[in-house]
Amino acid sequence: MENHDIKDPKLAEGGRRRITWAEREMPVLRTIQERFIKEKPLKGLRMAACLHVTTETANLMKTLRDGGAEVVITASNPLSTQDDVAASLVMHEEIPVYAIKGEDNETYYKHLNAALDFKPHITMDDGADLVSTIHKDRRELLDEIVGGTEETTTGVIRLKAMAADGALEFPVVAVNDAMTKHFFDNRYGTGQSTLDGIIRATNMLIAGKTFVVAGYGWCGRGLAQKARGMGANVIVTEVDPLVALEAVMDGFRVMPMQEAVKIGDFFCTLTGDINVLDEHHFAEMKDGAIVSNSGHFNVEINIPALDEMSASKRQVRPFVEQYEMSDGRQLHILGEGRLINLAAAEGHPASVMDMSFANQALSAEYMYKNAENLNNQVYSVPDEIDREIARIKLEAMGIELDVLTEEQVKYLNSWEEGT
Repeated sequence: MENHDIKDPKLAEGGRRRITWAEREMPVLRTIQERFIKEKPLKGLRMAACLHVTTETANLMKTLRDGGAEVVITASNPLSTQDDVAASLVMHEEIPVYAIKGEDNETYYKHLNAALDFKPHITMDDGADLVSTIHKDRRELLDEIVGGTEETTTGVIRLKAMAADGALEFPVVAVNDAMTKHFFDNRYGTGQSTLDGIIRATNMLIAGKTFVVAGYGWCGRGLAQKARGMGANVIVTEVDPLVALEAVMDGFRVMPMQEAVKIGDFFCTLTGDINVLDEHHFAEMKDGAIVSNSGHFNVEINIPALDEMSASKRQVRPFVEQYEMSDGRQLHILGEGRLINLAAAEGHPASVMDMSFANQALSAEYMYKNAENLNNQVYSVPDEIDREIARIKLEAMGIELDVLTEEQVKYLNSWEEGT
């Protein structure tokens, strides 16, 4: 490989058109890009990103590049790369890309290490694979690393575990925890794009079916709401009593997965944990069940156990594998158990990724400016960044807010006045 490894450079023109289309829906990132072009706040910085290579991500890479950084990107999931976008970044923007849709595990890590050969000062992760690889296999890079950012719930969980063990050797900003990220990206983006992926893969009607959502975090909330909006009977499975209570109050049925598998038509895991759907669940599933995942890693579904249990397996549609069980039941796994919204569809709409990637850009700038004062732990996105992103988004939407009067400010800051 030279400075890229992509499927086909001839796909570049189509990729450029789609990148431009996405940019129209990303006014916050565009505003940041305009400032970055003038100020070059990232000048001299080398950045390695392990993200889904999509049209929205391409606009983030261009923004970071325009801010003065040298950037390289590799895929964070073997099935999430949009090959035309990868080609456009290489051919039109001269940004190194190591990503091919459908790459095997060996190629995935070869690409990841190619990005790390860039000797980054800042890492930008979607699942913490860059950070974990550096700490396990590429420790020679640690001296030059200033810090990192992390996009996902799964990645933040991994990083906080590293920090708790004293294993994390540079600071990381948890972009996922910004309110302008998880309130919108996780809820509205995941909700819509996950259903999009399931429908594209199966061409099945959602209305009237029983749809089981595993996990009622922000992603699970979004999917449950959207599935109900399309006419599904939605069941939620949970382990946290407070979150489960919220799901009940939101109008959803809550039960253990072992009960849900007996009546579910569609299943989707969104927990960040392992073996959420396991051997004993597959044994009880209805004939024809559709199983998918919208958590970051495919470990949420125990596919090796299903391989062992099944008599045969075949692909019946793109991104649909049919498992024939010994008792004649047929179970279907979508997108190899990987993120179905990116495996079979295009991921989140640009308008929500606008805020997520605005957080990435501004968090990278914050990390670069403040790294010397940060410890080796996971930090939240500063509140002023979160609120500024919300302000720009509202402004772009033509929405105005009320402003407190001096009297109201004084009242809120006093304690003397009561009823």
